[in-house]
Parts: sequence; C-alpha cells; structure tokens
Amino acid sequence: MDLEAVRARIAEAARRAGRDPAAITIVAVTKGHPIAAAREALAAGLGDIGENRVQEALEKMGAWPDAPVRWHLIGHLQRNKAKHAVGRFALIHSLDSVRLADALEQEAAKRDLVQDVLVEVNVAREPQKSGAMPEEAEAVVAHAATHPHLRVRGLMTMAPLTDEERVIRATFRGLRELRDRCASRFAVRPSHLSMGMSNDFEIAVEEGATMLRLGTVLFGERQP
Repeated sequence: MDLEAVRARIAEAARRAGRDPAAITIVAVTKGHPIAAAREALAAGLGDIGENRVQEALEKMGAWPDAPVRWHLIGHLQRNKAKHAVGRFALIHSLDSVRLADALEQEAAKRDLVQDVLVEVNVAREPQKSGAMPEEAEAVVAHAATHPHLRVRGLMTMAPLTDEERVIRATFRGLRELRDRCASRFAVRPSHLSMGMSNDFEIAVEEGATMLRLGTVLFGERQP
C-alpha cells in the first residue's frame, strides 16, 4: 500500500483548492479483499473501513470483532437489510429514499441508538445507479431530519465512469451546491461530502469532498 503517495496527491489537490488536507478522511474500501486488507489499512493509519455489501461486512466484523475501526456502509442498502446495518456501521452512506429512512429509524429506535447517515444522490442521473434524484434529495434530507434516531451528516454521490473531467467535476460540484442549499434551508445542516474514488479523487478534493472512498489505488485490483 503506497499510502504516502496517495496522501501526497490529496495534499496537492487540497493546496490547489485552498483547503486543509487534514479535513479530508480516507475511507479504505476493502470490498472483495480479505480481512487482511482492513488490518493493513489500520496498520497504515487508516481507521475508516468501507464495505459495499452488508453480508460481506458482517462476516469481516465477525472475523475481527474487536477491530478499533469505524465501519462504513458505502453500497446500496435494501430496506429489508436495514435491521442488519443499523448499529453496526459508524456511517451509512446510502440513504436514498424516505422509505429507507423510515426503515432505518424503526430499527434504530428498537435499539435506542442514533444512526449516522449520508443521503445518496444520483447527481448525474445515471439509470443504472442508485441514489435519490437531485430534485428528490432535499425531501429525503428533510424527512430523515424529522426522525430522532437518525442523524444526517451529509451527502454522497458517485461520478460517471468517464475520462471527461468536466462531467466528473460538474457531478461533484452539484453535490456540494445541494449540500449548501440543504444547510441554508434545514436545521440539520449536513456537512460531509462523500465523493471521489480511486479514479477521480483529486477532482473531488478540489470540489470540496470531505470523505474519499478509495479501494484500488490503495489495495490494487480485486481478485476475481
């Protein structure tokens, strides 16, 4: 893991944007990698571990029950899996509907805890991807904010897989502008922007990302 090179790229992108790189969290995405990858990330100083699938994450949690890390669920979450996710993840990045908000609230209330979430937004309107449409996202934020057992910490998006920088940049800028509108309209004041992956994280930093979801650039390609 060449973490120092990645940190240097983040710092340079932050410098270009006039930002403090210390305000940017790396979420090490270990999807498809063995539990050893999560241990390697922690040993390198990365205490935030991201998983796409609930079941895979739970298996790793079971294999490393005393892990001093913060687990993040970054993949799509079905309502019927809410009961398995609540209380197990420090942050769920994929709240994308009022119905899922209701399911998460119900499960969090049962456990008498507050679950931190991000509202996932399909800024680029890609039909194959999950996430609330931009015109629906504010309503999801507002609805989730009414639930006493949910805490909306910010927004999440994925940029299209393209080499066109203007498309990627417009996606990330759109999420930041949506975050700012929510902060001005609602008492919840979401702050985090989870955006940027291995192929586009420097652009994300320039556009205001506070969390980067990095897998391949840290661990290499997943084994088939």
